[in-house]
Order: sequence, then C-alpha cells, then structure tokens
Amino acid sequence: MPRSTCYNLPAGEGERNLHLMRLIDEEYTAHPFYGSRQMCLALRLRGWEINRKRVRRLMRLMGLEAIYPKRRLSAPGDGHRIYPYLLRNVAVVRADQVWSTDITYVRLAGGFAFLVAFIDWYSRYVLSHAVSTTLDHQFCLTALREAQVYGRAEIHNSDQGSQFTCASYLKGVQETGMRISMDGKGRALDNVFVERLWRSVKYEDVYLKDYASPREAAIGLAAYFRFYNHERPHQSLRGRTPAQVYAEKKDHRLVAN
Repeated sequence: MPRSTCYNLPAGEGERNLHLMRLIDEEYTAHPFYGSRQMCLALRLRGWEINRKRVRRLMRLMGLEAIYPKRRLSAPGDGHRIYPYLLRNVAVVRADQVWSTDITYVRLAGGFAFLVAFIDWYSRYVLSHAVSTTLDHQFCLTALREAQVYGRAEIHNSDQGSQFTCASYLKGVQETGMRISMDGKGRALDNVFVERLWRSVKYEDVYLKDYASPREAAIGLAAYFRFYNHERPHQSLRGRTPAQVYAEKKDHRLVAN
C-alpha cells in the first residue's frame, strides 16, 4: 500500500479565499504598487471584512509583491546567486538583444495556476510560455528550452525569484551563452515589458475566459499568444505585430551577415 494512502492530503484554499485571491489579482493587475496594507484597505472598500495577515499570506501564495524600491531586509537563500541588472540606460535596438522572463498568477474557476513566459524586448514577441500548478523552477526551465528554438539572446533578464536564482535554472541559462541580468529587489518595473504583457493577458484573455482547469488555461493561453504575436497590432510598434517586427530584424541581420 502506498504511503500516500495513509497520509492526509493538504487541503486546498476554501471558496472564500479563492474568491479573495481573484479580487486580489484584479486589484494587483490594476495597481501593481499595492502592498498588503493597501490591498487590505482596497478589499475593505469593496465590502470585505478582512485582516492584513490573511491578505499578506494570500499575496505570498500568489507570488505577488508591490512594485516599489525597498530596503534590503533579507538575503537570498543559501546557494542563490544574484546577478546585477545590466539593462539600465541600455538602448535595445534589435531582436534577440534581450529576452525577459517572469511569472504571473492565473486564476481559474475553482483554483489557480501560474504562467511563465519569455519575451523579446525589442519586438515584444512571446517566444515561449508554460503553465504550472506550482511555483517550482521546472516549468521555467521548460519555457527556457522552448524559447531556444529561436536561438538565444545576448542578455537574459529576470527578477530575483527563487525559480530564477536556483542553481539548476542558472546552469540552464549559462549553457545557452546568454549573459544573466536580474531586476533590482522590489523593482518589477525593471522588467516593464513583461509587466505590460501580463496586463494584456489578464484583461484580454484570463478575465474573459474564466478557465476551469490548468489544462484548459494552457490551451487557451497558447491560442492567445498566437493572436498576440501574429494578429494583435501594437501602437508602440507603429501598428505592426510582434511577429512582423521580430522577423524583420532577424532578416536584416541575416542580410548584413
């Protein structure tokens, strides 16, 4: 008899907490500078009698952190190496100069999942993505390997989350030959293009579809990213799609060589 038969399985979040997490996700997407204190006040204005301790716990579970500079109150875990941010005052002028990656919370009808994506900074082209029900580093490695179908960038940028600072993930990046850059602690705007991508994903797909399961979310998000890359014009790209801009710059580079 397997041991799991004899052990109590951990209970998931209750219906009340799942609903609160949906509200927190909406508030955070609209106001990413909200910390647990401001988030608690915002929820109370919406009629929820809730204390900050619960809000803080749910935000940590969702992997959410307010966007603003903070004092360095804690060091990373043992074996976690933090790399400097390499993109300050750097002009990004070509495709595959900088790839960025990040993780966001994806609400489901009866639970939640997490989404990681790689984006080319210059063209906003989404190179790869993966969906997971846990915040381990394996689905990030999967997305990294899928992005390598397009080659590699000069610089790989991420935040300082444990998924991107663990030894196995860093080894995977180093094997590609990309230089590693990491956002300053508490400065998600160092990765501003990914933050803008998450807003588009939430408002244009996740909130509208209300996915029932991780599998359904994975299928739906794959369709959304195809639309985002090949059909959705970007004002910042002068009305062109990310796929058009990414292909143009790579074609120009091939001609130059």
